[in-house]
Amino acid sequence: MDESKDLSVDTRVVRNKPYKKPVNPLSTPIFSTSTYVLESAEHGKLLAIDKEKAGSSPWLYSRWSNPTVDVAEHYINDLEHGKGTLAFSSGMAAVSTALISVLRSGDHVIAPEPVYSGTFEILNETLRSFGVETTFVNATDSNAFSEAVQDNTRVIYVESPANPTMSLTDLWEISSIAKSHGLISMIDSTFASPINQNPIDLGIDVVIHSATKYLGGHSDIIAGSVTCATPELHKKIYQTRKLLGGMLSPQDAFLLIRGIKTLAVRMERHNSNALQVAEFLESHPKVHRVYYPGLISHPQYELAKKQMRGFSGMIAFEVEGGLEAGKKMIEDLSVIELAVSLGGVESLIEHAASMTHGMIPREERLRGGVTDGLLRLSVGIEYPEDIIQDLNQSLSLL
Repeated sequence: MDESKDLSVDTRVVRNKPYKKPVNPLSTPIFSTSTYVLESAEHGKLLAIDKEKAGSSPWLYSRWSNPTVDVAEHYINDLEHGKGTLAFSSGMAAVSTALISVLRSGDHVIAPEPVYSGTFEILNETLRSFGVETTFVNATDSNAFSEAVQDNTRVIYVESPANPTMSLTDLWEISSIAKSHGLISMIDSTFASPINQNPIDLGIDVVIHSATKYLGGHSDIIAGSVTCATPELHKKIYQTRKLLGGMLSPQDAFLLIRGIKTLAVRMERHNSNALQVAEFLESHPKVHRVYYPGLISHPQYELAKKQMRGFSGMIAFEVEGGLEAGKKMIEDLSVIELAVSLGGVESLIEHAASMTHGMIPREERLRGGVTDGLLRLSVGIEYPEDIIQDLNQSLSLL
């Protein structure tokens, strides 16, 4: 019996449910819903207290969790060997929420030079205004991290490879320092991707990604993720995300899932292309210096081989003639696009000191190795000879 025939058209257009049995789609559906029908008042009560206790239907409200987002989190958690992953509306939402979740007024953070400018501003401005102090140390010097530990230190935060200099931090040593002092270790591992590096396996507590980059892979979403080594940290950061509201949208989660499915094959091409491009740049007479962990000339090449399986698609380099020559060079490219961001299928280049890291005071930027003429190249998956030819023709004009 079709009870809907007894309802008015006004009700039927709202309540019509055409599916008669469960479906099993190949692609993850986009659950574009803000709220969910509850099984009972008791079910709603359990969800409000602890979604893990709510059984097979753990969704109450999409600021808290969403089925499409859950799938994206599952993918990343599996890649990073975590005990729980949370997806965010941006990489900076992930960074800031992870930090805010574990820090209180009077706490102290140790962070690297260089560090991404958004992270620098969160640490140096936002958290400082709440009474949290940060000591910035040389990213490549594990002893500097150890020596910076204070009685009130709560977090050691690192980037490896670093944005934009491609310097590395010894993750085994950082995790050892953190554990010996009862601290929480966090890493922004965006430049590596989970294909090239798994920090949790090296003892790190929290792994952060700007999922806008390699995880998404197509320059069409803004997203972030936090993966935790323990359920306790996952629960703490989940609670803060729920309250601050930095949840990834289901539409962007769908695109993130689609991107992750090709991550391994894309990273293989990014890694291969970047090594060829880095070798070309290093051999060019108009290039002053190249920073790429896969080059034998990189000062941390042995460390890169120890803690990474691949060396990423990111390169930093300086051309002869400094700032003005660098600006001219990036404006004369045709295959490589002049744009910020990274990790997409297309090659992108930018001037780090004035663009992505322009918010950092020059003195502190230089101390971290971000010189006035440093260029950051995100090598895409195009045919490598086309990328190299584009760079060559631009360099020949200098």
